[in-house]
Amino acid sequence: MDITFIRHGHGEHLMDYPNQLNCLHPGLTELGKSQVIALRKQLVVAPEDVILVSPTKRTIETALLLAQSTNLTFSPLVGPRMFPQNPEFFPFVCDQIYSKEELSHKYPGIRMVELGLDCWEESINQMDAYRFKILAEQLLEWCRQQSGNTFIISHDGTISNYRMLLGEKGITKSDFLGEAGQYTIRNV
Repeated sequence: MDITFIRHGHGEHLMDYPNQLNCLHPGLTELGKSQVIALRKQLVVAPEDVILVSPTKRTIETALLLAQSTNLTFSPLVGPRMFPQNPEFFPFVCDQIYSKEELSHKYPGIRMVELGLDCWEESINQMDAYRFKILAEQLLEWCRQQSGNTFIISHDGTISNYRMLLGEKGITKSDFLGEAGQYTIRNV
């Protein structure tokens, strides 16, 4: 099973950086939409593949441009996460995830990965490394149990945290994927 991490396209919160980082639920800009459409031409998503999406507007818009909505599954465990992690940093409003109720209302019939955990209230953004590792490993095990490959549409910091959890060493911000970037880890 392969995992392909996909970073969302250019978001509205980056239009007037850093002044818009406290914008609630920013979506994709026209540039971001065109970046995702260009990426779509490079991706092959099979019917059995899972598309795991961060519950933010910009990642959901990215997912809907990339694939059929019937393949989408949402999880707060791929929501925004700071990188590098620093408990003294306060999360930006733009990184607030939708609640389960908001998602169900906006996208009726969606699937959510629960794993028997209540992670919707506690953001992974400032979660300590040990708790994040436990929850992230459970999510990765869930991915391994799926019949196809997994595509995770998320955020630079989150993707970097998962790459480190999967064994990559020495990752820095210079390793961020950037807008509508993708990175595949084979045989997870």
